[in-house]
Amino acid sequence: MLQGLTTAGIGKLESDLQLIELASRYGFDCVDLDAKSLVDRLGTEEAAALLQASNIQIGAIGLPVEWRGTDEQFLEGLEKLPSAAAAAAALGCTRCCTYILPSTDAPAAHFMAVATKRLRSCANILGAYGIRLGLEFVGPHHLRTQWKHPFIWTVQETLDWIDAIGEPNVGLLYDAYHWYTNEMSVSDIRQLRADQIVHVHINDAKDIPVQDVLDNDRQYPGEGVIDLAGFLRALNDIGYAGPVSQEILTAAQPTASPEELVIRSRTAFDRVFQAAGLIQQ
Repeated sequence: MLQGLTTAGIGKLESDLQLIELASRYGFDCVDLDAKSLVDRLGTEEAAALLQASNIQIGAIGLPVEWRGTDEQFLEGLEKLPSAAAAAAALGCTRCCTYILPSTDAPAAHFMAVATKRLRSCANILGAYGIRLGLEFVGPHHLRTQWKHPFIWTVQETLDWIDAIGEPNVGLLYDAYHWYTNEMSVSDIRQLRADQIVHVHINDAKDIPVQDVLDNDRQYPGEGVIDLAGFLRALNDIGYAGPVSQEILTAAQPTASPEELVIRSRTAFDRVFQAAGLIQQ
């Protein structure tokens, strides 16, 4: 598995260049960032050379399409997707991810029908560039009632939706936090195939009742109560070898420097990967 960073939990970065430099300096394998922004800034050749020299891959890009909103918002984003996908592909990135909120103000059946067509269109475009689309189920209980109508928050519901979308390059973004807030076990992971998982996020949760766990109150890996050793072992057991990227969402931006937070993250990754038996002490 590739150990990676997102911008969440790393504080106030100067730019993606700083994220790449810090990830490289402290032994990470990949970063999640906007490939098109990097290409626009440096050009394709220079961006590719920077990543190669830093021994860093782009783990995933975010889906730059607002598929939850109006037709106008969706079409505006869809027009931008080919250039975003082209930039990602040019830098060797093969993953694009988006999240599914577990409730919606729109009538759920209508929203499902519209969103299915929209995500299918996105997947078609991404597939033409050799990029997979990862859908992230979101588990925290407070978000299940945040909007009027319940929607999707479990793995099985997400897999059923992936089947309905019907494109071979669509799979799961599997986040440890949402695995935990769904009160799932390692056996649930072992029931999956590695090819069903596009991308993985890792983080930790406070020692409070699971129904009180907030989405934007996450801990660094190994600093909370999630069985991350079991989580990682189960992923390894089914043959998942892709990115495992830290995502620490917090209500307020951390006050420590990005370097201090990357060092903290390095320690956190070492702790949980060693506990899982995946790296030597």
